[in-house]
Amino acid sequence: MPAPLSSRSRRPALAALVLATTTLAGCNALTRISEIGEAPPLTTIQDPQKQPGYRPVSMPMPTPIPTEHRPNSLWQAGTRAFFKDQRAAQVGDILTVQVNLNEQANLQNETKSNRTGSDSEQVPNIFGFEQQIPKFLPHAANPANLLNTNGTSASDGKGSIVRQEQVVVNVAASVTQLLPNGNLVVVGRQEMRVNYEVRELQVTGVIRPQDISPTNTIGLEKIAEARISYGGRGQLTNIQQQRYGQQLFDIILPW
Repeated sequence: MPAPLSSRSRRPALAALVLATTTLAGCNALTRISEIGEAPPLTTIQDPQKQPGYRPVSMPMPTPIPTEHRPNSLWQAGTRAFFKDQRAAQVGDILTVQVNLNEQANLQNETKSNRTGSDSEQVPNIFGFEQQIPKFLPHAANPANLLNTNGTSASDGKGSIVRQEQVVVNVAASVTQLLPNGNLVVVGRQEMRVNYEVRELQVTGVIRPQDISPTNTIGLEKIAEARISYGGRGQLTNIQQQRYGQQLFDIILPW
């Protein structure tokens, strides 16, 4: 087990942390100063597969089923149109994800317990050995009232949870990956700027082509491994966030 760092050895690490935090804060401050009087810029359209945090999805795959080829037939299994299926099916296709969240939760729990116990033991006679008790307990031991205990315990616990969330929005998503079993990985991102505040919505997950409606839309409840991020950036968001110094002290201060 490594020896704990002394106070002298911890000083360079703390100084480096403070310097790094100050440098990041300074860079952010310079960027914000350069954008005074300007609206927050929108990000350019980029390939999701080339983003630094992008990772291909790996999911458990079922046993492959042999495909039946019909060279003389115009009809293909799984299509809903005679000539062409307009639903998203390949990498780069676009479909609409309908995000409709309206969740409410109201939980109230209460637990009470109360217990009282009393024990009294008297030993007037123990085959004549009661006369030997004063030798072991010389302080006026009385065999007739040898043991007497009383105990009382009580507990009361209460818990309450009240939550209400509502998000209703549609976002266009693109297919970024075609899994071996035919499922599709979709990623959608939407940005909206209102005055000096940018609202961002990101949706990603795995869908089945059969769940896509004829209008090329799919509901959120049919997306597996769904990840939804809804937030924003701008002047209002900056005001609501703590300063970097306050966040640093909240982490390192023990009181």
